[in-house]
Amino acid sequence: MVILFITNLLLLFSQISTATDTITQLQSLPDDGSTLVSSDGSFELGFFSPGSSTNRYIGIWYKNIPDRFVVWVANRDHPIKHNSSKLSINKEGNLILLSKNGTVHWSINSSTKALSPIVKLLDTGNLVLREEKDDSNNEDSFLWQSFDYPCDTLLPGMKLGWNLKTGLNRRLTAWKNWEDPSPGNFTWSAVITGDPEMVLWNGSAKFHRSGPWNGVGFSGAPLWKGTPLTEHNMVNNADEVYYTYKCVNKSVMSITYINQTLYLRKRIAWIPENNTWKLYQYVPRDSCDTYNPCGPHGNCIVNESPICQCLEGFEPKSQQNWDIMDWAQGCVRSKPWMCRVKDKDGFIKSAGMKLPDTKYSWADRSMTLEDCKAKCLENCSCTAYANLDVRGAGSGCVIWFGDLLDLRLSDRGQDLYVRMAASETDAKEGHSKKKVVILVPLFLILVIALTLTYIYWRKRKLGGKTSDENKEERQEDLELPLFDFATITCATNDFSSDKRLGQGGFGLVYKGTLANGQEIAVKRLSHNSGQGTKEFKNEVILCAKLQHRNLVKVLGCCIHGVEKLLIYEYMPNRSLDAFLFDSSQSELLDWSKRFNIIYGIARGLLYLHHDSRLRIIHRDLKASNILLDSELNPKISDFGMARMFVGNETEGNTKIVAGTYGYMAPEYAIHGLFSIKSDVFSFGVLLLEIVSGKKTRGVFYADQGYNILGYAWRLWKEDTPMKLIDPCLGDTITLSDVLRCIHIGLLCVQLHPEDRPNMTSVILMLSSENTLPQPKKPGFLIEMESIVGESSSGKHISSSTNEITVTILEAR
Repeated sequence: MVILFITNLLLLFSQISTATDTITQLQSLPDDGSTLVSSDGSFELGFFSPGSSTNRYIGIWYKNIPDRFVVWVANRDHPIKHNSSKLSINKEGNLILLSKNGTVHWSINSSTKALSPIVKLLDTGNLVLREEKDDSNNEDSFLWQSFDYPCDTLLPGMKLGWNLKTGLNRRLTAWKNWEDPSPGNFTWSAVITGDPEMVLWNGSAKFHRSGPWNGVGFSGAPLWKGTPLTEHNMVNNADEVYYTYKCVNKSVMSITYINQTLYLRKRIAWIPENNTWKLYQYVPRDSCDTYNPCGPHGNCIVNESPICQCLEGFEPKSQQNWDIMDWAQGCVRSKPWMCRVKDKDGFIKSAGMKLPDTKYSWADRSMTLEDCKAKCLENCSCTAYANLDVRGAGSGCVIWFGDLLDLRLSDRGQDLYVRMAASETDAKEGHSKKKVVILVPLFLILVIALTLTYIYWRKRKLGGKTSDENKEERQEDLELPLFDFATITCATNDFSSDKRLGQGGFGLVYKGTLANGQEIAVKRLSHNSGQGTKEFKNEVILCAKLQHRNLVKVLGCCIHGVEKLLIYEYMPNRSLDAFLFDSSQSELLDWSKRFNIIYGIARGLLYLHHDSRLRIIHRDLKASNILLDSELNPKISDFGMARMFVGNETEGNTKIVAGTYGYMAPEYAIHGLFSIKSDVFSFGVLLLEIVSGKKTRGVFYADQGYNILGYAWRLWKEDTPMKLIDPCLGDTITLSDVLRCIHIGLLCVQLHPEDRPNMTSVILMLSSENTLPQPKKPGFLIEMESIVGESSSGKHISSSTNEITVTILEAR
């Protein structure tokens, strides 16, 4: 009897009644209907199953609301398949979820061990781990808190953003659906820039942007015209960058959450009289609220028709596209401005604006608006400026570099000062018609005189130079922000060797950090590369016209004497070949990541071949020219060899064969013929490399000298294509998907261009289950040396083992 009494007593103490808000090391919370309830009865924690799902989760919800609204889920990635689990504190002082066989299914990991730990559900809905004796409920005393690991819901008092000291990033991630709380691809987070702001993301693409905080609210958020339910704040200091809010009336329950099914962020409030949640705000709220609908320098005005208008002093980049309401290319300046030339540039004020995307911005809290204007004028890359804080007379400075993106007219908007040619600002300031009548003839006379003087001077200077040399020396209209050479020198530590990222076809590439903390990659053209100058200008002009998520963005350029520099966005994971052909790094690329890379490259090529304003042939597509961002998304880079077509042109030929052996299509390498189908060939080679993890120029059958194309074809004919698959992919693959990719790769590398699919067809093949045509024998089954040796030039060309781009004159 004594033993039975002790056993029952232990069982009594090992479980929790529904009246407590605390778990200790002597207690646990079983999945038998027991719950924790906060002391004021607002929140409840326990086990639940969402919708009709049988999976079990630990969650927090409002206690007294009939329809359970779960605001936090502990094990959202690790559902339990039974109801024999319990929530406990282990001997290390961490909160753990034990399955019925005693396996730890989910746990927290506190860096500090408590002497006498307890887990408590607070009245705010925050679940915290702390010392039992410390009942201050001070955030600094918590060893762990659920508020640091939000799910899809932001409660009053929660922080959404960064702890800069610890690197903790608190962001919301939507449930996949109402029955699956696992993380979806719809997120909301704080973005640290010169002037931080809040962004909704659809995967890695920006979906909605709040606009930066201006002291009273976000510049893109609507004004609340009734009695406010909540007060909002954005904190930005050396330790933290986060957004938070609180309810004006503590008796009102109001929350914010994100919904992936509808792709909305909602603010709702509980109405006790009706026993229902009332929606009182949501985003995106209209057509202008999605990210950048009007392109660079396009202003979205929701009540206008059409909704997209160019900023004053700008005009559509493509009037034809603009007329059919394709606004993606945005607007360009009607007249160019000249930097650091007195009275050649100024600013036009645009009132009531949601401020542009602050990704490329710089801010200072202490500067006046006049100081801000002067700061912008000093920097040739500065395109606009505004007050950081609009309270009172305004204070602080934020300036933008490059294109102004995601603009709209907003009822909480503010004044934005956009850089313009002086002639545009003069017109804005209302110079009299009489003054124009007098000045224009004088100006024309002066221009004619200067033009004649310039022509005479050029003739004398150029003397006997050929027309080709004269063309080479003409200044191109580069259409990109110009950076100071001193700025780039400082950013790269005077092009220090420890900043070197690698070597491209015509120069070295360095990592740099601008004064505002933005990381960049700098391509420095070799001084001794005569052809490189052409390729540099070609790349600048092309990249100024191209905007796509799978193309590397060029931020600007710098021409300083013999120095020619291209400034790109920095890709932290560098190039694809660094992962693919490294035995340790390749394991980081499971099949889903590799397929995402294949699909992203295909989308980028589709844009170049069909969707951009000009048809672009890259001509040097290879693994080292595919850069990977922080989430391993691919971006096509290095357009130095690219050629563009206009109108109905689809192919061309050249005496200068430029590219990388192993990736070049046969008709291009031998005869100099190139088209979109030669890029398709290179894509097919790259696809087979990604599947196999092997370089195209590796020799797979020593007796026959096969490269990867010959090897893949031989395995295909032997009905053993699975032997091509990279062994490190293991069980991450779906065999049918991988075999389909090998099939598509072989179709892309057919000997004759007409047998290859275009990139539209490739996208369809990658994303559908339709039957594919049988491939024919591909081109270049053996090493390039023997193929080129048979060309009409009669020369034997040795290949480049490090896959540096080569350019040769080939007789035809």
